[in-house]
Amino acid sequence: MNIFDLSGRVAVITGGNGGLGLGMARGLIKAGANVAIWARNGAKNDAAVKELSELGGGKAIALACDVAHDDQVAAAMEATLKAFGRVDTAFANAGISGAGTRIPDMTSEGWDATMAINARGPALVYKYASSHMIERAENGDPGGKLIVTSSGQSIMGVNKSSDYAASKAAVNGLTRGAAFELARYQITANALLFGFYETDITAKANPKFAEWMAKRIPLGRAGDHEGLEGLAVFFASPHSNYITGQSLPVDGGLCIS
Repeated sequence: MNIFDLSGRVAVITGGNGGLGLGMARGLIKAGANVAIWARNGAKNDAAVKELSELGGGKAIALACDVAHDDQVAAAMEATLKAFGRVDTAFANAGISGAGTRIPDMTSEGWDATMAINARGPALVYKYASSHMIERAENGDPGGKLIVTSSGQSIMGVNKSSDYAASKAAVNGLTRGAAFELARYQITANALLFGFYETDITAKANPKFAEWMAKRIPLGRAGDHEGLEGLAVFFASPHSNYITGQSLPVDGGLCIS
């Protein structure tokens, strides 16, 4: 018996066409879940659906969506429900790296752009996913999972990254509030504080940053994308039903170094 069988379950992953999101999508598909990717890049969306469809298991679709815009998130939710009939888990994963400026050099425009994607985006995903889950609960089908991609920077300090750190701290608070408010509907909410993974975002960073990170991480390496698969399946499965309101570092021990 496969205790992590997600057949018949439906997951949304924002920014699921690459990086951490695509890694999580692979695991969900393999476990039998149907997956809806919400992301902005049409070519990457198509490539992700092609890759996921070749894995077997659940079905994958992709929908064009900029999570900073209420109307686009609403439309993506409506299209997902039309395609799959329900949403059991929402991974609010889409994010950007921030403006990369020192605090004295911050601009309102840079700050707002970071917050729009990294903080408003997850809030909108929570809004529409929880509305659907509450409606289901009121009709005798309670439960649901809200998971946000946060960062170890939300509890640590890094140079030229204050806007990014603040945006991720915001979603930690959002998640704790959601967990408390939605518990009556058996909806859980958790934040995953990822450490250093090799992604399109980290590839743009100064190479010295990766070297510095490797020296600080107790396990001595970047996170492995294969491990994301089981992590996503666990948090989408009933086996995580008693975990809620948590901000869990997934960082090779970086936050204790």
